[in-house]
Amino acid sequence: MGASDGQERYEGNQEIRRQEEQDAGERLEPRVGEAPQGPPRSRPYHHPAAGWGAAKAVTQFLVREREVAEGTRAMLKMNHENGGFDCPGCAWPDTEGLALDICENGIKHVTWEMTGKRVTRDFFARHSVSELFEWSDFELEDQGRLTEPMVYDPGTDHYVPISWDDAFALFGDTVRGLDDPNEAAYYTSGRLGNEATFLYQLMTRELGTNNQPDCSNMCHEASGRGLQASLGTGKGTADLKDWETTDALFIMGVNAASNAPRMLTTLAQACRRGAKVVHINPLVEAGATRTIIPHEFLRMAMFKSTRTSDLNLQPRPGGDMALMRGIAKATLELAEKDPGAVDARFVERHTTGFEEYKALCAATPWQEIEHQSGIPRAQILKAARVYRDADRSIISWCLGVTQHEHGVDTVREIVNVLLLRGNLGREGAGPSPVRGHSNVQGNRTCGIDNRPPQEFLDRLAEVCGIDPPREPGLDVVGVIEAMNRGSVKVFVGMGGNFALAAPDTRYTYAGLRRCELTVHVSTKLNRSHLVHGRRALILPCIGRTEKDEQAGGLQRTSVEDSMAMVHLSVGMKKPASPHLRSEPAIIAGLARAALPDSATPWEWYVEDYDRIRDTMSQVLDGFEDFNRRVRLPMGFRIRQPARELVFLTPSGRAEFGTAPLPDVVPAPGTLVLSTIRSHDQWNTTIYSDNDRYRGVENLRTLVFMNKEDMKERGIAPFDPVDITATAKDGSVRSLNGFLAVAHDMPRGMAAGYMPELNALISISDYSTQSDQPLMKHLKVTVTATADRVVHPVAQHA
Repeated sequence: MGASDGQERYEGNQEIRRQEEQDAGERLEPRVGEAPQGPPRSRPYHHPAAGWGAAKAVTQFLVREREVAEGTRAMLKMNHENGGFDCPGCAWPDTEGLALDICENGIKHVTWEMTGKRVTRDFFARHSVSELFEWSDFELEDQGRLTEPMVYDPGTDHYVPISWDDAFALFGDTVRGLDDPNEAAYYTSGRLGNEATFLYQLMTRELGTNNQPDCSNMCHEASGRGLQASLGTGKGTADLKDWETTDALFIMGVNAASNAPRMLTTLAQACRRGAKVVHINPLVEAGATRTIIPHEFLRMAMFKSTRTSDLNLQPRPGGDMALMRGIAKATLELAEKDPGAVDARFVERHTTGFEEYKALCAATPWQEIEHQSGIPRAQILKAARVYRDADRSIISWCLGVTQHEHGVDTVREIVNVLLLRGNLGREGAGPSPVRGHSNVQGNRTCGIDNRPPQEFLDRLAEVCGIDPPREPGLDVVGVIEAMNRGSVKVFVGMGGNFALAAPDTRYTYAGLRRCELTVHVSTKLNRSHLVHGRRALILPCIGRTEKDEQAGGLQRTSVEDSMAMVHLSVGMKKPASPHLRSEPAIIAGLARAALPDSATPWEWYVEDYDRIRDTMSQVLDGFEDFNRRVRLPMGFRIRQPARELVFLTPSGRAEFGTAPLPDVVPAPGTLVLSTIRSHDQWNTTIYSDNDRYRGVENLRTLVFMNKEDMKERGIAPFDPVDITATAKDGSVRSLNGFLAVAHDMPRGMAAGYMPELNALISISDYSTQSDQPLMKHLKVTVTATADRVVHPVAQHA
């Protein structure tokens, strides 16, 4: 069947969905992608990750965005240890001495920010908010950079210009008019620099609230809580040098080629020097097979790839904990004949709870471990042998581990495995969570926390002369619920795209629309500006790539990577508009308007960020002598006590966890749905409707399924299907007309893209351990859609 026939059928299904949405009164899910460039296709991707595929994609993207010159110049400045700017994409550490420490997605992210397109007052005059709401999110961001402050005019349904002073006054008047400071919430994404983060949390606490939801609430909260319980620290202990010297790497729940592409360099180097690499993920992603590193010019020229794994294990969603239990059980059984399998001296000197954990492993049947993990015992024993044979091991993980009900227990189980062989407190070993956003870890380090430690609040009070609130504030789920109850009336979003990133799309939309005022500090137009309160402000800020000129001269901001390295970032480009302000300047303006009598020197801080850093050095552990240390070529690493075998736990030792295995096997007829990102996507920013590494073209409204699960349900490739999720509270949500795509994945699993599938996640679907939305573990049924135009199987290779 020809492409034109396929396009006609595709458009037919799209029209059916549009009619359904009109009948329902609102979209069933956001349309985020670009207009389809042809009929959808799916074909296996057999090429190495990165390499010429990435080079071609980058070139095409730079040409499309008309930023070939600036994009190329940015490559030579991004992630340099001295005088460059930090990539606003992932939080992978910078490599010392590497001139081209870049990746495909990082270049796209930077080019997307550096675009020459502009959103002016004339644009808003031409388009009402109701009209813009019907645009896709790709179309919204593709309009370019915001250029001046805007305020929503309910009389005309348009955003109109407003001066900075009047915008600040609107915020200040509204906040001062609240009956309770807890009627406001202050969200941040990971793009905020450390200095702005510190000012932001200082402002909210001086205003009297700890309502500080952040993107960690949706991503790595389980990592922090699990590590804190086991080791007394909320961060991983391994750094990049450990990755470069370890004997074995276990990579869990991470799509490295898309979510942390610069990791591929380290994985390839590890395989070359003989280290073993085990990938643990339900989908065997391209980055878990082989790669060509673009800055290795000779290998690029010779098309010579390097493998990036020795073993790939595909557990069922949520089966990681059972798999780790299996590795621990196998290690303990080996120790009965091989005393060196367990580091008895380390366990005795530095841990507590070992005997209880050993008994728990012995009592857990292999049959149950195989059933819950979805991995045969023989494969688990292979992984355990890799672990036993390695003198030093690192276990790394991302959202595939954390976004489950039992995410905290799984992180603790990972630490249990590491403790058995003393993989802590020495080079080449330790836990290493991978943060997927530029400075999300720095945000938490510098004070963004709805449950702040009392010791931190004591120092903040002493150094900054404020009386911070002591009761915990609301996280993401709590804020969405409070907005819908009417008990949160002001929402401030410092970066990010809250409306699209949060779970339960309709419920989140409803909550934002109930607010008296919504404020978004942004670089580009996005969905959150169109799902607004009765009054709304858009405050445009400079980007990471742009020069930040203040009274004290050109300013630098600091960021923290996934491995606790703090370094400076300085922009290279003139700001997109003379009316933009830096994030610290915007926060200072908001603070002064809301706190006119504040003794905090907001304006003085903004003149020279060194002044902010001097205050931070007095408040934050590990930031002593901040201004000097951050100017070192690679910055400095925040001290991790557990790395030095100092455990800030109640026992003063590393603590084995003894949680029972959860039941993660779906009931007959149901599937476990995980939301994922496409390769041509960064968080809620969509660059195209393609997913190169998974072989998908011109399609985002899809559901990946095991081919046997499809056959059992009478579903052929590209058949339209209905996806129905049953929430914890018993409520039911459905999305209709998504297309089924066969993929190599465990039986009983389905997967598809966020943010489209966020509509299926109820506000009640969150972990009782971490309070994270269950974005990787939704209980769904998938059925063939009745009376649909069926997509041509010929498009599926």
